Amino acid sequence: MGTTATLEQVRRAVGALGRSARGQGPEERRAAVAAILREAAAGAELLFIHRAEHPHDPWSGHMAFPGGRVDPGDPDPLAAAVRETREELALDLGRDATLLGALPEVHTHLRRGPGAMLVVPFVFEVRGEPALAPNHEVQEAVWVPLPFLLDRGNRGDFLWNGRGFPLLMPCYRYQGRLIWGLTLHMLDPLLDALNGAGA
Repeated sequence: MGTTATLEQVRRAVGALGRSARGQGPEERRAAVAAILREAAAGAELLFIHRAEHPHDPWSGHMAFPGGRVDPGDPDPLAAAVRETREELALDLGRDATLLGALPEVHTHLRRGPGAMLVVPFVFEVRGEPALAPNHEVQEAVWVPLPFLLDRGNRGDFLWNGRGFPLLMPCYRYQGRLIWGLTLHMLDPLLDALNGAGA
């Protein structure tokens, strides 16, 4: 198994997953995120945000994709992903990126916060290197090489005590940052599709 990944391989993998790019799902409790890629010298890179610490955010301090809940004014989850990315990073996906498709929807099982939601991950290809300006919800924006994520040797686990007892959770550790949980659950179908295609 190789660990290279170009945007062309990502385009084919997203197409093979065959997901709708509109995120059709239940009308209530929906959210959407943007998995944003760019081409770099060593292969494609994927954009993550490090969420700011907040006592009412169930994903406080986590590595995540930009995004959030679908608001009543959003015509669909795709519009929510575009709006949230613009608010969180000042990145206009409608102007600076191309929509490649959507990954499988993921159901959350939160015991606090907004409760269970259906999250739709959309995949975008960004052109060039647009400037990012994180807002108060974001500690930092981090580009992670996709070959790093495709290398299963970089995958490990850690003990999570979020439910009152320790659970062994899969994760990636990238430069001191932990990528796991809901974000990793959304990312895995793309990684599996790329690995299956020999990326």
